[in-house]
Amino acid sequence: MEVGNPGDALDGVYAYLYAEGDRRTAEWWLMSSPVWGYLLCAIYLFIIWGGKKVMMTREPFNIKYLVIVYNATMVALNGYMAIVIAYNAFFVLGYGFRCNGVDYSDRGYGMAAVLWWFYFSKFIEFLDTIFFVARKKFHLVTFLHLYHHTTMPLLWWLAIRFTAGGECYLSAMINSCVHVIMYSYYGLRAAGYSVWWKKYLTQLQMAQFVFLMIHGAYGAIFDCKVFPNWMAYALVAYMISMLTLFLNFYLHSYKAKPKSKET
Repeated sequence: MEVGNPGDALDGVYAYLYAEGDRRTAEWWLMSSPVWGYLLCAIYLFIIWGGKKVMMTREPFNIKYLVIVYNATMVALNGYMAIVIAYNAFFVLGYGFRCNGVDYSDRGYGMAAVLWWFYFSKFIEFLDTIFFVARKKFHLVTFLHLYHHTTMPLLWWLAIRFTAGGECYLSAMINSCVHVIMYSYYGLRAAGYSVWWKKYLTQLQMAQFVFLMIHGAYGAIFDCKVFPNWMAYALVAYMISMLTLFLNFYLHSYKAKPKSKET
């Protein structure tokens, strides 16, 4: 039996990505191959692993003002992305809330571009964890945290490479809005303020997952023909995983503890 050349198989994968993918985004930074995303995620995990080992024997870094500036920047970036996505969706492309197709013409370029920035922002968010490690807040570096930060870029590479627009706009817009609130919370905490609404932020995040799961399921079940079913299923599966992990976190963090009996 003749064994195929691995190089030929790889060439076939690249040919498929180019032929079936969005040619507008094919040559954009980090979009030529999913390998770059995997590599950046691997480097990120290595830095976190090595950083925790180094920081075990060191005092935490005092980077209060750097963290405040970072969180303020992320609030501004996510607010900007939410506004630009909404503008392109509702005023340029005439999208609604269900069964929206990808516009591959020049008219859809603005949406594709801002969604690429949304994708790239997921790599910027690696700094969340790096700052946790630098400040020795190891308890915040949970499986949920690492899962979210390493899977979002990989999922969104697929979205930008194949479906830079259409149904994807809603999840990016809602997530950007939620991140405005989340980074506002982080910034206030870094500045030393006591913030009482952390529990409600977690509830908002879970509500986001439920809404997007239902939205994606609608497109998949009713076969929204203008948008690929496989992407709708991928979105639903991812939202289920995120909701499960967040619900587990919520129950462990906020559920009422039984009162001890008096003797």
